[in-house]
Amino acid sequence: MNNFQNIKNVYFLGIGGIGMSALARYFKSTGCNVAGYDRMPTSLTDAMQKEGINIHFEDDIRNIPSKWNPTETLVIFTPALPDENSELSWFREKSIGLLKRAKILGMICNEKNGIAVAGTHGKTTVSTMVAVILNETKMGCSAFLGGISKNFENNLLLPKDDSPWIIAEADEFDRSFLNLHPHIALITSIDADHLDIYGDYEKVVEAFEKFISQIKPGGKLIVKNGVNLDVQKTQAEIYSYSLNEDTDFATINIGFDINSACYRFDLKTPNGIITDFRMNYPGLVNVENAVGAASLAFMAGVPATDIKDGIEKYLGVERRFDIRFKNEKYIYIDDYAHHPKELEAVINSVKALYPNRKLTGIFQPHLYSRTRDFAADFAKSLDLLDFVILLPIYPAREEPIKGVSSEIVFNLIKLENKILATWEQALETLEREETEIILTMGAGNIDRMAGQIIEILKNKN
Repeated sequence: MNNFQNIKNVYFLGIGGIGMSALARYFKSTGCNVAGYDRMPTSLTDAMQKEGINIHFEDDIRNIPSKWNPTETLVIFTPALPDENSELSWFREKSIGLLKRAKILGMICNEKNGIAVAGTHGKTTVSTMVAVILNETKMGCSAFLGGISKNFENNLLLPKDDSPWIIAEADEFDRSFLNLHPHIALITSIDADHLDIYGDYEKVVEAFEKFISQIKPGGKLIVKNGVNLDVQKTQAEIYSYSLNEDTDFATINIGFDINSACYRFDLKTPNGIITDFRMNYPGLVNVENAVGAASLAFMAGVPATDIKDGIEKYLGVERRFDIRFKNEKYIYIDDYAHHPKELEAVINSVKALYPNRKLTGIFQPHLYSRTRDFAADFAKSLDLLDFVILLPIYPAREEPIKGVSSEIVFNLIKLENKILATWEQALETLEREETEIILTMGAGNIDRMAGQIIEILKNKN
C-alpha cells in the first residue's frame, strides 16, 4: 500500500466492471472510503452495495461525495467510459488524482512477485486456477481476477499473510497490460481482437511483444504452443505448454472417468512427469487451461502435491463453461465467449463432452465493431451448432455503426436451423422447441436470461 499511504477516499468511474470492482473491493479492504458510478445496476454492483460501497447509476456530479478532502482522494476510471461522461469531465478540471484502472493495478502488482496471465482468450480461467493452487499452499497469494471465482465467491483474493505472490489477469484492451512488470508471465493466445483499439492484427502482436519485454530480470515466460509471438523480445526464460503436444508442459495419458465425471491425466514438466491429476471441471479446453495454470505454479516453486490438490479443488468461474442447470434430460451451460475462436472452443468442448445430443446455441454479439470485423468467422463458429438463436448486438461502450447488425452474421450462417430473435422470442422458442443442451454465449447481459431459461427447463421436466 506504499503507493497510496496518504489516500483515504477512492472514487470509481465505471465501478461495475469486473476489473474495476476488484480494485474497489481492494481499497475497501484497506479501510478507504469507496464510492462510484456505473451506467446500470448488475449482480456485481448489488453485491458491492451490500459490502458497504456507495454506488449510483446516474451520470450527475451532484452524486460525487462533497466532503472528501481532495488531497486524500484518488479517482480511478475505466477506458471503456465515454469521454463525454460529465463526472469524468468534472474530475479532469479538478486538482484530484485521476488515473486509469490499469495504472493503479500496475502500481499494486509491481511491488510484489507478479504472475500475469495474458491472452485474447482463456486468461480468466488460467489466472483463477493458479490462484486456487497457490491459495492452497503455505506461501499463499493475492489475486485480481477477471471473473467471479466459485472457490472464493469473489474476483479479489486477499492474502492470508504477507504473501510475496500476486496474480493478475493481464488485459490487452487499451494496452492495459503494458502497466504490468511481472516475474512470471503466460500467454494463452493472440488472435485479432479489439481492432477498434489496435487497427490490425500486427499491432495486437506488437503489444504482446512489448508486454513480454517487461518481464522482470530473471523472470520466466510460458507460451501456448502455436502462438504467433517473437520471443526474442524478452530476456526471460521461455517455456511452452499445450494440451498434449510435444511441449515443456503437456498432459499424458489423458482420459475421462465417466463414473466420477472427472478428467484424469499425468503432467509432463521440464523436471519429469507428475502423475495422477484429477480435474472435476468440464471441457477439454479447460484441461489445457489447467496445464497452463500448473506450469505457472511449477515455476513459482509450488510442490507437485499442492499443484494436483489445487487443480482437483478448482470449482470454476461464473460464466466460464458455467453449468447452470442439469438433469437427466436437459443441460444448460452459460459462457462468456464473445470472439469467434472462443465460440469455436466452447462449442467443440460441449460437443466432445456430450456427443450425439442436440446443441442449441443462443449468441449475443458484443460490440458493433467486433461484429463487423468478424461476421464471417462468427457465422463459421455458429455453424458448429445444431440450432442457432441470434440476438441483437450488445453495444457496450459503442454507438451504432450504420449497416451493422446481427443480421450480417445471420445471413452468413449456412445452418438451416437458425432464427434471428429478440430476447422474448428466444425464450418463447426455447419453450416451444424440443431442446437437449442449451448454450448461451456473449460478453453482454445475456447471463440475465439464465433464470428464465432455468425456469423453462424445470417446467418442461
